[in-house]
Amino acid sequence: MPLCTLAFSGGLDTSYCLLALRRDGHDVVTVTVDTGGFTRDGLDAVAARARALKARDHVSIDGRAEVYERFFAFLLRGNALRGGVYPVAVGAERVVQAEHLVKEARRVGATAVAHGCTGAGNDQVRFDVAIRALAPDLAILAPIRERQVSREASSAALREAGVPVPERTTRYSINVGLVGTTVGGGETHDPWTEIPEAAFEAAGSRVDPRAEERETTIGFREGLPVALDGCPLAPLDLLARLDAAARPLGIGRGTHLGDTILGIKGRIGFVAPAATVLVLAHRELEKLVLTKRQAELKNTAGALYGDYLHEGHWFDPVCRDLESLLVSSQRRVEGDVRVRLRRGRAEVAGVRSSHGLVRAGARYGEASALWDGRDAEGFCRVLGVPSRIAAEGGDR
Repeated sequence: MPLCTLAFSGGLDTSYCLLALRRDGHDVVTVTVDTGGFTRDGLDAVAARARALKARDHVSIDGRAEVYERFFAFLLRGNALRGGVYPVAVGAERVVQAEHLVKEARRVGATAVAHGCTGAGNDQVRFDVAIRALAPDLAILAPIRERQVSREASSAALREAGVPVPERTTRYSINVGLVGTTVGGGETHDPWTEIPEAAFEAAGSRVDPRAEERETTIGFREGLPVALDGCPLAPLDLLARLDAAARPLGIGRGTHLGDTILGIKGRIGFVAPAATVLVLAHRELEKLVLTKRQAELKNTAGALYGDYLHEGHWFDPVCRDLESLLVSSQRRVEGDVRVRLRRGRAEVAGVRSSHGLVRAGARYGEASALWDGRDAEGFCRVLGVPSRIAAEGGDR
């Protein structure tokens, strides 16, 4: 009996895949890589479902630190927001999951790996590209894609096999991760239709009318958050605390409409409270400490890095080049940012740093100790020369 490893979340699609692979004669080892979407009880439930569907073995791996250290740390330094709104998240998770899927395949002697992606989404590309970069000798099995199985058909097959399927998992495809949660399906397919509250609640974002607005101070060192309100915290703890403060206020909710890897348009809802606040705060700190040219180059690098990761190109060496630039750009990005957490939004209230480039001798709009009025007049005259020459040479 051929053996394969299956990336397994315990959700609708991967549960169907386990059922289908077993029926096709495969022995299956299920691999769950926690990239931020599971509680302890949730992981136990996933393992129980794998056993119920007759997996040969089940492996659970904690990949949260990898997502933060190898991916989100660079995305944050780059202020990477897909479409200017969506904190890039899922691409990083898929790289980590694909790596562990291949490692487990090698460990157990599998000849194939499997995933539950459809043939019309981004994740299939991310998984396939990563797997082929790491293990071109392993076959890739994708039952949902190969058979073009709808979510309704998956639900029906599982119910027939005696596996309970909640109604909301049929309507919405929800991916919960360290950086944020995405919602696909249902109303997301119609860009004229607002994504309903029920979809965001299904993604774990329930606005609490009793939640109080508050102010928090985020401490940064070398471009990464290291403290909340003066209390040093490990990265995962800091993300969790900031998420707990911002989520009940509805901060970090949004809708992203943009280009998919396949070249068609796609739309998702997302919930990313902590990431949204951190990018806002980090960007403001950079405005204080980076030179104009540094900011221009770094912002371009950050946008490219976010796009390449999102589109499945993380294994291209260009991403190592961009990571090096991003790290170099953050040497002076150190200081504190005061952020007001309001209902539905976050605002920067203040920023400070020992490396700040706002100096007492050169205050905008006031007299400067670095030049006098004659210098300013000469500067304006010289700066205007190209415009004057162009105006004299043609229509104004």
